[in-house]
Amino acid sequence: MTRARAITLALAGVVALWLIALNFGALGAVAWHAEGLTGLRAADWAAVRFTLVQALLSALFSVALAIPVARALARRRFRGRGVLITLMGAPFILPTLVAVLGLLAVFGRAGLVNDALAVIGLGPVNIYGLHGVVLAHVFYNLPLATRIILQGWAAIPAERVRLAVSLGFSPADRLRHLELPMLREVAPGAFLLVFLICLSSFAVALALGGGPRATTVELAIYQAFRFDFDMGRAAALALVQFALCLGAGVFALRVALPSGLGGGLDRPLPRMEYRPRAAWGDATLIAATAAFLLVPLALIVLRGAPHLVGLPVAVWQATLRSLWVALGATALTTGFALVLAHAILALPRLGAGALEWLGLAALAASPLVIGTGLFLMARPWADPRDLALAVTMLVNAGLALPFALRLILPALRDVAQTQGRLAASLGVHGLARLHQITLPRLRRPLGFAAGLTAALSMGDLGVILLFAEAERATLPMQLYRLMQAYRQDEAAGAALLLLLVSLALFWVFERWGRRDATA
Repeated sequence: MTRARAITLALAGVVALWLIALNFGALGAVAWHAEGLTGLRAADWAAVRFTLVQALLSALFSVALAIPVARALARRRFRGRGVLITLMGAPFILPTLVAVLGLLAVFGRAGLVNDALAVIGLGPVNIYGLHGVVLAHVFYNLPLATRIILQGWAAIPAERVRLAVSLGFSPADRLRHLELPMLREVAPGAFLLVFLICLSSFAVALALGGGPRATTVELAIYQAFRFDFDMGRAAALALVQFALCLGAGVFALRVALPSGLGGGLDRPLPRMEYRPRAAWGDATLIAATAAFLLVPLALIVLRGAPHLVGLPVAVWQATLRSLWVALGATALTTGFALVLAHAILALPRLGAGALEWLGLAALAASPLVIGTGLFLMARPWADPRDLALAVTMLVNAGLALPFALRLILPALRDVAQTQGRLAASLGVHGLARLHQITLPRLRRPLGFAAGLTAALSMGDLGVILLFAEAERATLPMQLYRLMQAYRQDEAAGAALLLLLVSLALFWVFERWGRRDATA
């Protein structure tokens, strides 16, 4: 065994121990301090049912809408298409509370929709409850599902499309023989990914749930910890949440079907002719989707800009804390993902599979339970409130690790296959290989993973809400307090600030990844 490989495996062992403590040790600490599991109440089972129902509906609507939108974008070329696709992806990295405020500006009691209904003499619509939670999740996940399915359309081999054109396939024929096989492969994965994300809903349910009938399991865990301090009930809910997410994750790995389209030669897709009526339909669909996603963002900018300069000092201090948490989580996530990816490639198949599964295990964990477990483990040695920011950073790093690992591992495997033998023959090993060969070819996935982690960590409202005091509040927590106090002008300014900083972090890291990167 080479020295570089031994160091990599040793570091991977440390990361693996950290992941075990984070994902399973924290849950064990909660159960241990609970001194047994408390039986679930009728309200808890109602929360389980509501969680499953809202996740199913959110995933169903997100994917059902994403398929025609992705199809329209795939078969149309127009000026500004790339910019529009990029902007349509903004809601996925948007802080949850900012998204909620944007939707309230459109669909809330004083929003555009209710103003328009009042003009024509109709009663107002209520955004709170199940339909509000589903609406927010569709707004949040429709861009993600669209991008996944759009990649599926782009992956259809150009040779198959050329053959379809030469044979005079009608739109119905193309749908049957090219598009449906691709959708059978791509759509189930997109559905289950959105379903998994919605299972862990907390901030959306907190802001738009509308009472006991619209409570998710995550929100029930928060209430058991924060208000009832019923550790046994919280631990039981955490086990239920873990089982739901784990089941969805395992099912997601097995559900995708092969499309049978085969590979291609990476030739550009030929232009296909469509009826003018189809062109008008595609244009209308793209415009309506863009309006649904971008109008709330525009209203956040318009309503928050006048109040941005006069924000209280506490908001700016909270911004600095959030930046510290986001940048720390980004450094940890990218570093851990690199170590795990190198170790996975160096281990035998069984060990590599176990390590990869461990890196993805955070998808099935409850962030609130992880944070509480870490605090319980630290309480004998320190005041948990003093560790609020550090624990939030660690939890955010762990939760973002599965996404970073799925971005970095395939790229690293490709580098090993294409450059590994040459590097070994030239005697390039260790840090020299990492610096000269690996990192230049990983800049794109590294930059995207870093930007995604930083943006999501910047807007996280979960663990910090459990334990931090007012003097240690992050920007999302400060924004939530402004919303609770009905200080709408300051909340609008804080929301715009959070939006700008989150997008700036994502843009800086993602641009670094694209600059002079080796494809």
